[in-house]
Amino acid sequence: MTPLINYYKEQATGHVVLSRPELHNAFNDEMIGELRTAFETLGKDPEVRLIVLSGEGKSFCAGADLNWMKRMVDYTFQENVNDAMALATMLKTLHDCPKPVIAKVQGAAFGGGVGLVSACDMAVSLETATFSLSEVKLGLLPAVISPFVLEKIGRTHARRYFLTAERFNALEAQRIGLVSAVFSTPQEMDQWIDGVTQAVCANGPEAVAACKRLIDDVWSQSGWDEAMALTAHRIAERRVSAEGQEGMMAFLEKRPPRWIQPESTAHVS
Repeated sequence: MTPLINYYKEQATGHVVLSRPELHNAFNDEMIGELRTAFETLGKDPEVRLIVLSGEGKSFCAGADLNWMKRMVDYTFQENVNDAMALATMLKTLHDCPKPVIAKVQGAAFGGGVGLVSACDMAVSLETATFSLSEVKLGLLPAVISPFVLEKIGRTHARRYFLTAERFNALEAQRIGLVSAVFSTPQEMDQWIDGVTQAVCANGPEAVAACKRLIDDVWSQSGWDEAMALTAHRIAERRVSAEGQEGMMAFLEKRPPRWIQPESTAHVS
């Protein structure tokens, strides 16, 4: 079977590329499984410091594949639950990846495509990109993607775009927090990604992964006392860790920490 995605690493950057351009990179259960494997693999690779998620062709991801949707019509309730849980698990794997993930968006990002963008840490978009949470047009819900989308755009914007299924442009996506930056050319997007990659590579890799966990864990605390106890323990763990000790000594000794390789330069093609 021909892979529906490609993934590889280039220096410190991992790449995950949706590779169904003829179908606008719409996903099905096979692609969902491949995406989960890709992010699990790159997330464990010590040479990878950052991952870029992109799509071949005119679109980033147009949501669900029509043939997959045709199969869903005949699914039982439990089969639908199992199918939805596979998508949820893949998005959670992406969201929880210990490496920062950037979505690189062009063309259409509809339905589950918005879910993919939302599960990433950051997103950069061409100004010609178009977004839509289109599920209600089909009598469905953006249910599985909703935890990730709500985290990005909040309840106020979700109340509009979940309920209306309106299409919105890249500048609006930036305004509501779905994307971080908007540019007119792919080259400008690559330059932005280059800058973020260089910034990430200057930081302690264990600390970056711990920061991702910290954001979610602090957000889920029920009160100030719990958050204070959690954060005190987390900073203590980092201070006594080998990486934390190296970082503090490097700062005091006015030298680069050992995780920075002088000859390495971040590059994203």
